[in-house]
Amino acid sequence: MAASSKADAPGNGPATGRAFTAKQSPLARFGGGWAILAWSLAALAAFPLIAVVGIALSPSGDVWAHLADTVLTRYLTTTLLLALGVGLMVAAIGVGAGWLVAMHEFPGRRWFEWALLLPLAIPAYITGYVYSELLEYSGIVQSTLRALFGWATPRDYWFPEVRSLEGAIALFGIALYPYVYVLARAAFLAQGAGPLEAARSLGAGPWRAFFRVALPLARPAIVAGAAVAMMETLNDIAIPLHFGLQTFSVGVFDAWLHMGSAAAAAQLALAMLALVACVMMLERWGRRGRGFAEVGRMGRKPKRQRLLGWHGWLATLLCLAPVAVGFIAPAAHLVESAIGAPESADGFLGLAANSVIMSALAAVAALLVALGLAYGYRLRPKRPLKLASRFANLGYGIPGAVLALGVLLPLAAFDNWLDGWMREAFGFGYGLLLTGSIAALVFACTVRFLPLAHGSVEAGLERVTPSMDGAARTLGCGPLGALARVHAPLLRGSIVAALILVFVDCMKELPMTLLLRPFGFETLATHVYQYASAEQLEASALSALAIVVVGLAPLIILSRVMDPTRKQ
Repeated sequence: MAASSKADAPGNGPATGRAFTAKQSPLARFGGGWAILAWSLAALAAFPLIAVVGIALSPSGDVWAHLADTVLTRYLTTTLLLALGVGLMVAAIGVGAGWLVAMHEFPGRRWFEWALLLPLAIPAYITGYVYSELLEYSGIVQSTLRALFGWATPRDYWFPEVRSLEGAIALFGIALYPYVYVLARAAFLAQGAGPLEAARSLGAGPWRAFFRVALPLARPAIVAGAAVAMMETLNDIAIPLHFGLQTFSVGVFDAWLHMGSAAAAAQLALAMLALVACVMMLERWGRRGRGFAEVGRMGRKPKRQRLLGWHGWLATLLCLAPVAVGFIAPAAHLVESAIGAPESADGFLGLAANSVIMSALAAVAALLVALGLAYGYRLRPKRPLKLASRFANLGYGIPGAVLALGVLLPLAAFDNWLDGWMREAFGFGYGLLLTGSIAALVFACTVRFLPLAHGSVEAGLERVTPSMDGAARTLGCGPLGALARVHAPLLRGSIVAALILVFVDCMKELPMTLLLRPFGFETLATHVYQYASAEQLEASALSALAIVVVGLAPLIILSRVMDPTRKQ
């Protein structure tokens, strides 16, 4: 009895984060309804993924054969090169910045701890539009070079083509490297001082110790960050379209909207997902039989090496470069364009209202689904329910165009069937209730960004000890009462974080919004896309700047989470 009390007591770390069984939860025997609810929500969230598979199994006629004979090989090679190129670039920038900030002391290090996150505030497609405008032939960079050196035509000088595969890799890399930076920095700090000191005692220099000890131990975290960046790259459709790249995401778009074949689009989508799965399996195969234990808890915290003289200033410049290129320059250009183009404010309030309403609805829906899944599993922690929850959380790894396909076609079929039935039965119809409103868009955003809300809620619930459930039971509370009166107040921070993360990602989301928005419904993201793709970014500069400002919110949360490490 005493041991049980000690396990449940606050402050005994291992118990607070331990998953408990049904016997340990005093409310578990009342949670049958919650388990059913969790199963229902998991099935609803998994519905678009299952629909895509079902659509892909339907005949596609001659469209697939035409794609296979003409552009399928190009889709495969371009997508593979783009994803791998971005993965390598974000790994190089993120690991380098994470290693410098975590293990060294140099001018501006404290500022760079959070400043290196800033490029995440700007969606990759906005970064691409900005640099496409700045670096093209008529842009300010080449115009300035021609004025300075007297060049008259492109024959007089060479300048890299920004609208190319290499340009897309560079832009995605500079926009998405913070995913690797955050995880790599945390992994280096978690290793402690022991492994590096052991390597140096065996005669290894700083570089050899880094490549032979620190980097291999941080490899899982680096791969996880690079995988997220690659997923974001595959989800983007604006940059490939703007740069004229034939990727799988563009192929899905073309097959669905231009060729009129949903089956071919779904088959291309599954081929793209298979490609992603193969890359991840190859990485796992490459590290088979190797251990990557986290040893930071067993040793002292790493002592930062002070970089003196030009070494310190070189480190400062190396950390400043990605911040300047990924955030300062694009943000400054958007501010200048918004000030210089007052017409960009036309209709801004309506666009902002549409974006806020859509994002708020999706954030609340994702939070409610996440609470149902996480709390249902807490009450009935059975393995099948856990697997169903994990499957329902696959949405974040699925490109937006694919999810849009899985949402729109089944809902449109249901709308048409119900409308026809009502006309026959009652003599009138209601039109497209789901696909003719923002309901389909909100549902798609809920499914795609559910993992963000679920991860936050699940982590918060794990910090609530089972003894809290027992206290609620002794006060006469059932599961719903315990959730409302006990868990919800304790989960306040996790709930707020979940709402903000989903809200911000919905504000930035472009592919699903572009494909699922009802007629006449424009958001900030679609407004930017329409004008930027027509080479008129300045006309939508204020909308793009608003998206950037909203994107700073999760970075503030993340910087606060990282704050305790500043004392190390």
